[in-house]
Amino acid sequence: MRQLSFLDQCLIEADRALRTLAPGPTASRRPSPAACEPEAAMAPEQQRHAAGLMRVNHTGEVCAQALYQGQALTAKLPEVRAEMAQAADEEVDHLAWCEQRLRELDSSPSLLNPLWYGLSFTIGAGAGLISDKVSLGFVAATEDQVCKHLDSHLASLPDEDRKSRAVISQMREDEAKHAQAALAAGGLAFPAPVKQLMSLSAKLMTKTSYRI
Repeated sequence: MRQLSFLDQCLIEADRALRTLAPGPTASRRPSPAACEPEAAMAPEQQRHAAGLMRVNHTGEVCAQALYQGQALTAKLPEVRAEMAQAADEEVDHLAWCEQRLRELDSSPSLLNPLWYGLSFTIGAGAGLISDKVSLGFVAATEDQVCKHLDSHLASLPDEDRKSRAVISQMREDEAKHAQAALAAGGLAFPAPVKQLMSLSAKLMTKTSYRI
């Protein structure tokens, strides 16, 4: 197999960025967990709230794509680079599910997604430049934050919205596995102050994406 140059990798990542941010249905490998759940009638304010939560989750998956792709670009070891690329592929399912659910709720993704993508890609690439151990640790810490957000969304969703609940529940299960795999691969366990800073950044993203 031909070894890709850094320019080749940059072009591949640019293509992935366009596929992540371009409007239109995103293909998933697995069927959406919402497919087996009935669509329930909701009051307008309930539907808007569910759509806001799913928009936040969609933006979170955009950030995950960017984070993993940035890390894959700068990872030192080939096996770590391959693991990051595989994780990004798995997150595509989440991206597609959230996008589909947003359409069903008569809503759309956040207009700020390009901004969050750029910031997340930069952070991921920077972590990869420091070391693979830091890069994997950042994945674990990020997925831990995502799991907490998903737990709060499950508690906040309207009881009637079983479709969104099914999607979020499966995402929660997958994200927890990604966090455990990153630590098992040698990721650095981040100290509490770093996690708190990451939490503050995540809150900024969630508050803006919920509305815009």
